[in-house]
Amino acid sequence: MSSPADDSSEQSDRQKYEFQKVIEELKEYSGSGTQLVTIYVPPDRMISDVVAHVTQEHSEAANIKSKDTRTAVQDALTSLKDRLRYYKSPPDNGMVLFSGAIDSGGGQTDMVTRVLENPPEPVQSFRYHCDSAFLTEPLEEMFGDKGLYGLVVLDRREATVGWLKGKRIEAVKSASSLVPGKQRKGGQSAQRFARLRLEAIDNFYQKVAGMANDLFVAQRHEMDGVLVGGPSPTKDEFLDGDYLHHELQDIVIGKVDVSYTDESGLKELVDSAEDLLAETEVMKDKQELDEFFKQLHDGDKATYGFEATRKNLVMGSVDRLLISEDLRQDVVSYTCENGHEERERIDNRKNTPDHDCSECGETVPAEEGEREDVIEHLMEIADQRGTETKFISTDFEEGEQLMNAFGGIAGILRYETGI
Repeated sequence: MSSPADDSSEQSDRQKYEFQKVIEELKEYSGSGTQLVTIYVPPDRMISDVVAHVTQEHSEAANIKSKDTRTAVQDALTSLKDRLRYYKSPPDNGMVLFSGAIDSGGGQTDMVTRVLENPPEPVQSFRYHCDSAFLTEPLEEMFGDKGLYGLVVLDRREATVGWLKGKRIEAVKSASSLVPGKQRKGGQSAQRFARLRLEAIDNFYQKVAGMANDLFVAQRHEMDGVLVGGPSPTKDEFLDGDYLHHELQDIVIGKVDVSYTDESGLKELVDSAEDLLAETEVMKDKQELDEFFKQLHDGDKATYGFEATRKNLVMGSVDRLLISEDLRQDVVSYTCENGHEERERIDNRKNTPDHDCSECGETVPAEEGEREDVIEHLMEIADQRGTETKFISTDFEEGEQLMNAFGGIAGILRYETGI
């Protein structure tokens, strides 16, 4: 049984997918002139004020010299004004409105109007924008990576610092040291050599701290913590020596033994800090896939691929549906004259093809196929069967494997089915 937190996370993932799908669609549209209108409405803005602004813009658009552009802008504003009539006040997080005549090829245009309610973060200010493309950047920023951790891995030879941003590990800076080995050069006293070696270690720790401070301090108030990794003596010396900026030192949430100090060391650090990062997005995804791969190799409660996963969903045997965040496909359902029903996955940017029935060879024309988004198709079945849907990032190795090796669709079963 899912907890309220799980339900909230699933709803958030679903909203994120639905919003991103619309954003991707809007980004592909273009107008022949500055005729695509975008309006950002914050939650505290009165609808009557928005309508008044739209009315004023409609009046001023009469001065546009190009007849086609003038007509397109006024039509877009009329469409938005009609939509605003359905609102007494903006939703809790505000809303974003898009309308305009988009190029559809062959010198033709189509009118498009979209209203996105309750984005994941409140709209900060009212904004009216008219251009040849819709303004989507403020919305995209709202879907930026959640959870921000500073990462430092070091030994006495090299160091790397970077970020864990949501589910993505990003190496930013690295450095090599001039610390001599433990064997002293000929002609030096043991005492002098030891002193020079300690000075070199201290200088290197200061250099590493400088890289971390330069990268992290400016964002320290947005960060959820700092993780430090390395062999036992090194990371302890680094932290105990108070080399880091004092405000970063205060948010160090753990130190972890790691074997590598390059970019792969950052990944090892995140993997080794699983308990510390148990609530971060990347760990939640890794835990789901760890269970899937374990069932796939050692158990019988795993399914993958569109058709097998769909059949298990229909049976009600799927406990959790795992879908890659990068999956962008449609499914087309065909029924031939002999009553055979089949489905075909296609890229969502391609036209629906004709289909030859695999059982009887009858051709089903493209226009007779019923097309829908493959994720929405599977999620609708999952909702009906009480199955949780989990969206999995491709920003780590196992997530890439789900997308590339398993077609972006898998499931963890409630019981063995043999499908």
